[in-house]
Amino acid sequence: MTRRLTPAERLAATDKNTTLEQIVQSSSWDRFLVEQAVFCFGLACDEWSANDLREVLPELGHGYLGAAINALARGGVIAKTGQLVPSTSGPTHGHGIYVWTLTARGRAIAAQRRPAGRERAA
Repeated sequence: MTRRLTPAERLAATDKNTTLEQIVQSSSWDRFLVEQAVFCFGLACDEWSANDLREVLPELGHGYLGAAINALARGGVIAKTGQLVPSTSGPTHGHGIYVWTLTARGRAIAAQRRPAGRERAA
């Protein structure tokens, strides 16, 4: 037998779903910027976190960076290294965030998107 949700629980669930819908509806330009930053960091560094991305990206909608990173992980483009670092974002109060790396699939996609004739910096 499943427990029935209280009105407060139903309202909280609806609010959470609305917020996720708003994040998903962000512009394709935001998604492109996050993807490009992930590919650049992934090719330049073996490991990186959202802290690194926030330093180079413009302000994005609340929660969008995390949602975009999770989507790339679900798509097999990036993978967790197993390490956590403290977040540098003020609202998070320094809680742990994952360190990421490009997967073989992510490296292949990044290589395809790299401009022709451009060499990796030494």
